[in-house]
Amino acid sequence: MDLTALSSGLDTIWVVLTAAMILLMEGGFALLEAGFVRQKNAVSIIMKVFVDITFGALVFYFIGFGLMYGKDVSGLIGTSGFMMGGDLTHISLSISNDTYWLFQCAFVIAVISIVSGAVAERINFHAYILYTIAMTGLIYPIAGHWVWSVGGWLGSMGMIDFAGSAVIHAMGGFSALAAALFIGPRIGKFADNGTPNIVPPSNLPLASVGAFILWFGWFGFNSGSTLSATNSSIGHIAVTTMLAAAAGGASCILFTMLRYRKADPPMVINGSLAGLVGITAGCAFVSDAAAILIGAICGIAMVFATEFLESKRIDDPVGAFAVHGISGSIGTLAVGLFAQPELAEGVGQGYSGLLYGGGWNLLSVQLLGLITVSIWGFFITWLSLKLINRLVPVRVSRDEELVGLDVGIHGVPAYSQEHDFIELEKLKGR
Repeated sequence: MDLTALSSGLDTIWVVLTAAMILLMEGGFALLEAGFVRQKNAVSIIMKVFVDITFGALVFYFIGFGLMYGKDVSGLIGTSGFMMGGDLTHISLSISNDTYWLFQCAFVIAVISIVSGAVAERINFHAYILYTIAMTGLIYPIAGHWVWSVGGWLGSMGMIDFAGSAVIHAMGGFSALAAALFIGPRIGKFADNGTPNIVPPSNLPLASVGAFILWFGWFGFNSGSTLSATNSSIGHIAVTTMLAAAAGGASCILFTMLRYRKADPPMVINGSLAGLVGITAGCAFVSDAAAILIGAICGIAMVFATEFLESKRIDDPVGAFAVHGISGSIGTLAVGLFAQPELAEGVGQGYSGLLYGGGWNLLSVQLLGLITVSIWGFFITWLSLKLINRLVPVRVSRDEELVGLDVGIHGVPAYSQEHDFIELEKLKGR
């Protein structure tokens, strides 16, 4: 075996393993969201995660990958690669196209899971399946093509979004905001005068475990985006990822102690996730100090964003927009300020940030790209839900919402009170 074949083999192992780490994040999403919502809706969360993985993977295989990474037309859309067929010679990597597809598939599954949390406890399961098809087959792939594909118009302008603060998190966050606005708040979330009522999380230890799984998977998310096991930037990427997450959580602990006189556990959980989201775009291009600053800013901004949404009577049960939309936006723009391309040898080229003598060019491109993908995600999500609502109701009935989606939609509670077998005839009679 020559060195080229050995290097390719190592890269393949690296990418498959990091793809598996990203897929494990779905377990994190499931536990986090199930812990944040009420007990009567835990099964509903789990079922939506299974929709993300099953329908998301299939739709991305048949349609999404081709639109995202197929042969470019005018910087806007891909036209080959559907079912991994057609001309994909423009994808010049040390790994096979199959391996590349697996890694990208893990990303698309993460995107739809962002929206899942914003519509928790009230979305119709049938409508969610249809929206998953729209997101994984159209909305995300086209935005991704603009930034990451060979010939994409934003990527060609020099936009840096190493692992997806803009394409995945900001776009997904603004899609989540559109979905939350479209579907409306949960029954009883807001009083008649607009004051938000507290909805106690069903299981904060469960949510904490989910956050730790997401944190673990993020090392695959960011470091795996090198697509190479021998890349010299892997260590630096892992360090900036860790520091930003820690800074996001720490800033939330201190800020909520100052603001609420108590360290708020859900806020702290989301603060660490906000730091992870914020560093995703620039993890390979910013210094350790910049990573800490980005994470801290994202953690505090998440608290303000959560409060702002509630003041506007917008119900986002798990803080999807505050964590992903706001922190993804901050992280995307931070690249335009703090990027130092010399830190990221071998992972692509880009301009220096404004604070390192690069002028306004990179920051302007980052802002343009952020606005573009955010508006795209918001309005196409709104349009998709309008069309879906003509086929099936997007929101469950009042009775289904009150009894809980676990029993009302799926016919089984998350935690059964029965201690023995249930006779089928008795079950039919209920």
